[in-house]
Amino acid sequence: MRRISVLLLFLLFIASTASGDVYKYIDENGVICYTDKPFGKKTQAEVVYKEKKAPVVNQRPEKSRGIKTDYSHYVQKAALKYEIEPELIHAVIRTESNGNYRAVSKKGAMGLMQLMPSTANDMNVGNPFNPEENINGGTRYLRFLLEKFDGNVTLAVAAYNSGPTTVERYGNIPPIAETKQYVNRVFTLYNGKRSYAVSDSAVDYQDRPAQIYKVVLEDGTILFTNSALERKGKLRF
Repeated sequence: MRRISVLLLFLLFIASTASGDVYKYIDENGVICYTDKPFGKKTQAEVVYKEKKAPVVNQRPEKSRGIKTDYSHYVQKAALKYEIEPELIHAVIRTESNGNYRAVSKKGAMGLMQLMPSTANDMNVGNPFNPEENINGGTRYLRFLLEKFDGNVTLAVAAYNSGPTTVERYGNIPPIAETKQYVNRVFTLYNGKRSYAVSDSAVDYQDRPAQIYKVVLEDGTILFTNSALERKGKLRF
């Protein structure tokens, strides 16, 4: 059974936006469940996220959504580890999130390098909103894509946006407007080499996405689980 840390990532995001606690259950069949409110069951719940009450302060609206924190140290560390130019990593960060470590896309991509939950899980990223973990995971994924596409930076960048399967299908940058714009944006920011040497020891990564299920119960409780449940309102991510 695949690790279910990705479930917790979803719930941490929900808890942070919906302002609530998160509870973990393991039912009689061994199915792991996360909810936003305790069940009225004998099974004891474990609180895995506790809402923090933030103090009320006077805040001015942000004038700019640009990069406000220097993540160069984390970028340099990941660049050395995975043998990728730091300029490429910075370009992806700027294109993906513009330096906002709390960014979440409509599709659920998270953090500085906008990791999808399944990718974060496979890259061993426990908290995608932690800048160091996110940069390490995103750079590791970039290295995997470079190995997969024989060091071709253009195809690797395109695959970072549209997925490796889509790039393989077309054998080039997919004819998708979003992906074309994405690649152009990255290369506008990045002024480096167009190909990387590949090795026989490609980064271990599974294309197979994690299977996650969301259930909204009759009382409005939100439930995430790693097992398909025969309940109304089931959605598969």
